[in-house]
Amino acid sequence: MLMHLAVNNYAIVDHLELELNGGMTVVTGETGAGKSIMLDALALTLGDRADSGAVRPGADKADLLATFDISDIPEAREWLDERDLASEDQVILRRVVTAEGRSRGYINGSPCPQQDLKALGEMLIDIHSQHEHQSLLKPDTHRRLLDAFAGAGELARQVQLAAQRCRQTEQALQQASQDGDEYTSRVQLLTYQLEELDNLSLQDGELEQLEDDQRQLANAEHITQSCQQVINLCSESDSGSVLQALTASLQRLNGLTTHNRNLDEANSLLASAQIQVEEAVGELTRYLDHFEADPERQQQIEERLGVIYDLARKHRINPDELPALQQRLIDELEGLQQRGADTEKLAEELEAYRAHYRELAGDLSEQRREASARLSEAVTDEIQQLGMPGGNIVVQLSPTKPGSYAPTGMETVEFLVSANRGQPAKPLAKVASGGELSRISLGIQVVTAQTSRVPTLVFDEVDVGIGGPTAEIVGRLLRQLGARGQVLTVTHLPQVAAQGHQHLFVRKEQSETSTRTRIDQLDEAGRVHEVARMLGGIDLTEESLAHARKLISAI
Repeated sequence: MLMHLAVNNYAIVDHLELELNGGMTVVTGETGAGKSIMLDALALTLGDRADSGAVRPGADKADLLATFDISDIPEAREWLDERDLASEDQVILRRVVTAEGRSRGYINGSPCPQQDLKALGEMLIDIHSQHEHQSLLKPDTHRRLLDAFAGAGELARQVQLAAQRCRQTEQALQQASQDGDEYTSRVQLLTYQLEELDNLSLQDGELEQLEDDQRQLANAEHITQSCQQVINLCSESDSGSVLQALTASLQRLNGLTTHNRNLDEANSLLASAQIQVEEAVGELTRYLDHFEADPERQQQIEERLGVIYDLARKHRINPDELPALQQRLIDELEGLQQRGADTEKLAEELEAYRAHYRELAGDLSEQRREASARLSEAVTDEIQQLGMPGGNIVVQLSPTKPGSYAPTGMETVEFLVSANRGQPAKPLAKVASGGELSRISLGIQVVTAQTSRVPTLVFDEVDVGIGGPTAEIVGRLLRQLGARGQVLTVTHLPQVAAQGHQHLFVRKEQSETSTRTRIDQLDEAGRVHEVARMLGGIDLTEESLAHARKLISAI
């Protein structure tokens, strides 16, 4: 529950500190005194949107701090533990808003985003506003209230997630199906292209060898003539060959080396040259012996090269890039085939997600059907006590379109009302007047608050438009809620104020230069005077004081 609230430089509050207890705390004061400021500051601490208007004029920032006892809120303790923010059985929320409109949030002294304050705040406090009856005209509100009453909030969230998964998977599958024709055409093209490349069966180094052989066969006559001419010049020329010249030269030098040893090196080089020329002639002779101009082989090579070059031109690449192209096409085809397998997997996943959605939504529908009767009966009892003796509330469940995956489940929820006995139940917007809608809203809030797991409930002037005996009933209902935990109520009704376990009085202090809001915790005498003021106006009489004592003592 809320234990402590500190407000600094917020709106017309310069400094305010409150110590709060369990039970029902009533907040009263004259119109315009700022009774809702405390609740507005609390809502801001819990993550409401902030702006520069929250800062007291003349101050550079507003600083708000709320301390809660969470010993009986395991969800909040678990939430804090998951984020390493836990601090025994208390949590301190703080919000700082600058005059420029920037804000910072803190949980137990650690900076945090606004959504974290809001998420944790929803586990700590449930605020019921005087304007909530306006949202009561919306079917979304009806569904939310029924799910909360049924204790099916988490199940409803799971249904929403399951519906989202169904829609996302269905969209992915539809996209895959729309791409089906293009996918099939591409697979067929790749299969055909790879078949051509497989039939070509180009081996490593084959292209280079073919081009080399083709060059040799195309120049066969020139090659043989040139080789034969070299052989003739080296060894077979009648007019004198290279070998004959080398032999004659060696003979001349051999005769001279006996007279001059300096000619030995030249003699050795000529002998080596003779040997090398003889080896070269032998190599050329062997080459000519094995080389033959083969027109048939030449034609085969040229045809093979023609096929290779044609396929390369078809793909607009160089012939030596064909092996790399073949590998790329193989990789793409395998990827497309995998995508086809993924499409089948998507279809299987979609069917599984649909089954999961139907299971969850079916469980939610069952809980809603069971809770709708209880909620109808409970709210009907409450509004009949609240000045609508012939009133009747019906929680109507209407099935959604078959086969759809609505994130809200397999039915719509709508509250129907009959304001008088014998009249058919109709939608709230068509039947209920403003005053009736306020009573219905209060009845629903009281009923749903009884099932709330949040220990602190705040009611901000929810009793507007109610008076007389009904006001006393409202006060008793709120006091009963306070007995279960903690209830804060801003009220104008003395019958409600008299029911409080704790009474806070809001007043204004004005000077020539400023206006400040103050909140006093009233003692027994102070309570009597405040309830008497609410009963009879500013001038207290013995009659109003006696009436006030009677209201308070009747609790």
